[in-house]
Amino acid sequence: MAERIMIIGSPGSGKSTLARELAAREGLPLFHLDQLYWSAGWVETDKAKWAAQVAELAAQPRWIIDGNYSGTQDVRLARADRVILIDLSPFRCTWRIIKRVLASRGKTRPDMAEGCPERFSLTFLWYVLSFRIRALPRTLEKLEGYNGELVWLGTPHEIAGFLKSEQRLDEDRHE
Repeated sequence: MAERIMIIGSPGSGKSTLARELAAREGLPLFHLDQLYWSAGWVETDKAKWAAQVAELAAQPRWIIDGNYSGTQDVRLARADRVILIDLSPFRCTWRIIKRVLASRGKTRPDMAEGCPERFSLTFLWYVLSFRIRALPRTLEKLEGYNGELVWLGTPHEIAGFLKSEQRLDEDRHE
């Protein structure tokens, strides 16, 4: 069983949902990087403080860490024994973001910092649409030297299949 799981992928891909499901199932502490990086009013954390905070998290013996934040990926990769990369189509992720904004506009999501309500931004939507072209290649470069287990999930069907296989493994462990 993996003790340190890093979940990465485009916004809107389902990272936080998968992280919550796995944390509940495996009993691992869950950390949403968005909750830690942002302060009320969408204020960013100081870079040095942020790097120290992520290093402290990664040093813990057991965790699920959900979020990209490429500037701290190396620290997390060095400790993760499993990386789950969710690589859904940019259009699916964009659609999910739009639905999420419409459903919870003005409310704060459970995986977001308090005082950071859901909001709409064309810049953010562009980031989601261009994720595979701009952000993913940098992440894949970092993953080239990774020696742990890499789980690449490219469709909602693959995510569901992964969760089913994990459930079977859990059941086998508890028999």
